[in-house]
Amino acid sequence: MKRVFSGVQPTGNIHLGNYLGALKQFVELQDENECIYCIVDEHAITVPQDPKALREHILDVAALYLAIGIDPKKAIIFVQSDVSEHAELGWVLTCASTTGELFRMTQFKSKSGGKESVGTGLLTYPTLMAADILLYDTDIVPVGNDQKQHIELTRDLAIRVNAKYGKTFVVPDGRFMKAGARVMALDDPTQKMSKSAPNAHSRISLLDDDAKIKKSIMKATTDLDGVIRYDVENKPGISNLLTIYSALSGISIPELEAKYEGKGYGDFKKDLVQVTIEALKPIRERYEEIRHSDELNKILDDGARRAKEIAAPVMKRVRDSFGLGR
Repeated sequence: MKRVFSGVQPTGNIHLGNYLGALKQFVELQDENECIYCIVDEHAITVPQDPKALREHILDVAALYLAIGIDPKKAIIFVQSDVSEHAELGWVLTCASTTGELFRMTQFKSKSGGKESVGTGLLTYPTLMAADILLYDTDIVPVGNDQKQHIELTRDLAIRVNAKYGKTFVVPDGRFMKAGARVMALDDPTQKMSKSAPNAHSRISLLDDDAKIKKSIMKATTDLDGVIRYDVENKPGISNLLTIYSALSGISIPELEAKYEGKGYGDFKKDLVQVTIEALKPIRERYEEIRHSDELNKILDDGARRAKEIAAPVMKRVRDSFGLGR
């Protein structure tokens, strides 16, 4: 079996774009692969966090992992900071990287916003992300297309270390978002759906209640054409809603176009509201059932133990390669 690793930051509620773009793949992969899924809390502190809120968000994401269908008997679910080897290998890979390649990272350029000074973690977190992956001899990393550069850096670092010190790391491959799974903001379909957008109706979060789902979809940007047709360039709003409808219902976009031929946006949106509510209801119910249970912490404790059993020998191999320790 191939080994899969991926992680999600505990920085707010997971939205439909996260789910359809990446998390749904997590569930699909667990049946035929050895899967390791992490809540990457050490990445979250690259920007200031409220400690109490961060700990709540860690448990929120863990509960959502389970609510969407990740099975702790099939996959390892754990919190990054519970396995100290992540931080240790992150430092080693920071030393193996160059400032040039880190300054070239697209997300650093975006998040630093041209400021003269930003938190050092914003610059170096790609090496921690590489450590997360390489620590588990990972074969496959399921990520969105916006993470492609990070996977390339991870591969470059693994190849570089292997060339200098001998076989130390497995060189991983990215498993990128499937075509059609890219979900855009409801208020501006030219931008990716984001949990940090100021307009709460720009996104649908997995835990939104029925009223919020309805309001967000009914307010979603469309156009004046009145024709339900998939055309990203000329009809980005309707195309985005068709993508969501298709992904949640399993009905192909051409079938949806035929179904709504001659019908208006109002009818289409009302049906999409029901499809979305029905798709997210079991996730919300399972989340409420497990979020404050002892079961959740037991699963995370067991996951940390199992993760460390894999990580510790890999870290020993790294120390031996680099000549660390006595």
